[in-house]
Amino acid sequence: MKITADTNLLVRAVTLDDPGQARMATETLAKADLLALTMPALCEFAWVMRSGYNIPRAGIAAAIRAMLAAKTVVTNAPAVAAGLATLDAGGDFADGVIAYEGRRLGGDEFVSFDRRAVALARAQGAKARLLA
Repeated sequence: MKITADTNLLVRAVTLDDPGQARMATETLAKADLLALTMPALCEFAWVMRSGYNIPRAGIAAAIRAMLAAKTVVTNAPAVAAGLATLDAGGDFADGVIAYEGRRLGGDEFVSFDRRAVALARAQGAKARLLA
């Protein structure tokens, strides 16, 4: 079975906050021959874990890295690495993914109203501009 995991499946498997859904989620993930982890699902996962469950950035990064360790996982590894680098540096996973994807698509500059996102993008070598 080749599956694409929705955010709620990942959240249930990590938080185990709903025993029935957690069991179904972990069983489904374990049975998958291929597990596609999309950037939107991982960005949502990071946001839900931070805002809904108050999980620290390090815990979110550890959970994402644990998912990536599964041999059946396929994902956009460079985008995930950019997201994790931003998360590890104190920013948001999604901001790292957005900056990476923008560069990949031909964008020359990451532009935001978010001071931290701009500073972290610059720290990772990206051209970034703060709108104020």
